[in-house]
Amino acid sequence: MLKLRKSSERGYADHGWLKSYHSFSFADYYDPDHMGWGNLRVINEDRIEPGTGFGKHSHRNMEIISYVLLGELAHQDSMGNIKGIPPGDVQRMSAGSGVTHSEFNHAEGSITHFLQIWIEPNAQEIPPSYEQKTIPVAEKQGALRLVASPTGEQGSVVIHADAKLYAGLFDGNETTILKLDPYRKAYVHLIRGELKVNGQKISTGDALLLEQESQIQITDAKKAEILVFDLAP
Repeated sequence: MLKLRKSSERGYADHGWLKSYHSFSFADYYDPDHMGWGNLRVINEDRIEPGTGFGKHSHRNMEIISYVLLGELAHQDSMGNIKGIPPGDVQRMSAGSGVTHSEFNHAEGSITHFLQIWIEPNAQEIPPSYEQKTIPVAEKQGALRLVASPTGEQGSVVIHADAKLYAGLFDGNETTILKLDPYRKAYVHLIRGELKVNGQKISTGDALLLEQESQIQITDAKKAEILVFDLAP
């Protein structure tokens, strides 16, 4: 089963300094039909204006991934991490028993465009932790590169959740197949461009919710960047 969620169907919030699309219910956006998918709880596509950002705020018992597309995200947290997250990096923060952090765009004249992803953990009240890795473009070109997993295999960041996250770049005749367990769920988010997933055409910002599928086949791409989630049932 494939269910298409068009980009235009997402929630949207314009706070002036922040413009955000919500794939699932978040803050003032509530849609009982889109509360999450499997253990994937949040995908927010955020654009932060220069010199602004999220002040100090707290999280608990959530795996949080930041995937930067444009500009740089400045991160500071109560664990002592002070980091800049550029495009190509994947950042993971396990909130666990509690963490406070802030995220800012300090660049002049440049918007920071990134995806904020929340996945429900499979362990509660663990010590909070942080990890950040650079994923080379060449390793994502024409392939689905594992970027987050429970084991850290293939150089991915470690998430304390029953989930895997893949990122890929596809264009022209580049194609690939990712095998799935049909008893699990999967989610595809197209960041930009267009392509087909199992024959279904999707465009920038669109998503596919999958269950009872044995594979994801990517074909007919045009300057596409994609995220694929292998999720708990």
